[in-house]
Amino acid sequence: MLWDAVRNSLASTLPASEYELWIKPLVCQGDENDAMVLAGPDRFFCAWVEQRYLELIRQKHLAAGGQGRVALRVAGSGAPAAPDERQLRLPGLPRHEARLRSLHPAFTFDQFMVGESNILAQSACKALALNDYTFGRCLFMSSETGLGKSHLTQAVVHQVLRSAPATRLRYLTAQQFSAEMVQGLRTRTMDRFAERYLDDCDMLLLEDVHTLTGKNKTQEELNVVLDSLLKSGRRVILTSSLPPDRISGLDTDFKSRMTSGLLASIQAPAFETRVRIIQHKLAAQNMAVAGELVEYMAEQLTGDIRRMESAVMNVRARCRLRGSPPDLAMIREVLDGFACMPAQLTAEAICQHISSRFRVGREDLCSRSRKRSIVFPRQVAIYLTRKFTGHSLAEIGALYRRDHSTVLHAIRTITQKMAQNTAVREQVDLLSKDLEKRR
Repeated sequence: MLWDAVRNSLASTLPASEYELWIKPLVCQGDENDAMVLAGPDRFFCAWVEQRYLELIRQKHLAAGGQGRVALRVAGSGAPAAPDERQLRLPGLPRHEARLRSLHPAFTFDQFMVGESNILAQSACKALALNDYTFGRCLFMSSETGLGKSHLTQAVVHQVLRSAPATRLRYLTAQQFSAEMVQGLRTRTMDRFAERYLDDCDMLLLEDVHTLTGKNKTQEELNVVLDSLLKSGRRVILTSSLPPDRISGLDTDFKSRMTSGLLASIQAPAFETRVRIIQHKLAAQNMAVAGELVEYMAEQLTGDIRRMESAVMNVRARCRLRGSPPDLAMIREVLDGFACMPAQLTAEAICQHISSRFRVGREDLCSRSRKRSIVFPRQVAIYLTRKFTGHSLAEIGALYRRDHSTVLHAIRTITQKMAQNTAVREQVDLLSKDLEKRR
């Protein structure tokens, strides 16, 4: 009864979205050592609640007549939840058996805004998470940075861990897979490496496969893994920042294998979806903003969803600093600070612009040529791609058929030349201004 009172008080204090996501799943298991014991579905969930809401729960517990002592634990476990766990681990398995990247607690299906631009990818991910093979057993998702690939992939992991915790999951990036393989080769433990993915894996989720450009040995090993998993009826989800036909440097057989299932491309959200995303993020910050202001933000904030979240955080910060609700002038000030223009430069557009200005073929920029007439434009293109897009070094490298260390070297080279050579600095500045006009 005391927990019911605490929960009702929390429901009236927190935004509905936060209450539904983080408080409602908690179950009171009674009292232990004069503390009210609450159970959450997994360790990461409990760690997030402890970090964000435990102090508020204790205050409400004290106000409801309790002693203000609250303990958190994982449902079905007699031990308190460990808040410092950095990775989710499958219940009942040794620690080294799980292969999961760190999960964001809010990257769930409930928190994903569905629209025409992503409904196919979302539906396929949800089906695979629930062992529904309506869309097949293999999914290849592609999109530019910040449109929800990682959110959907992690939503699958969250769902599987809750509905079928005995599932042997492998969730990692292609670079992590490659590093594991290299370690296996160095230590002569490739048998154990193969066993982890061929025998002890029910579901593989591999992100950023476009970074495997030029890594022939990794492609060969992954091709064997995919062939084994798919032939034995297991589930596979692959993600990439580039669609399959734009990923160069991949073995034909490997590319055919990884695209043998459903191909789902996530596009930038339409206006109506952007409105719902911004409303959702405002509600999570417990902010009430007039509908016309939300629509204005949605008109200006296109493309990368992270920019929407950052804009909302900036609006919230200014409201707190000024002690006043947001108005059109404040939101314009925030968006001007973001330099948010309706159009967004893409890495491909930058590459084409450099190709045109330097009169160098698009294929030459991506070739292995070491001619200065090609190397310098290529380095400038890489530098400007890093400057104007949110792509990682590996993603830029995939576009130019280079590894991340070569991309980093190109950026440092151009930065150094701009500092030492006025002509180079003026040339790069002029190209930057040309690109800014196209945004």
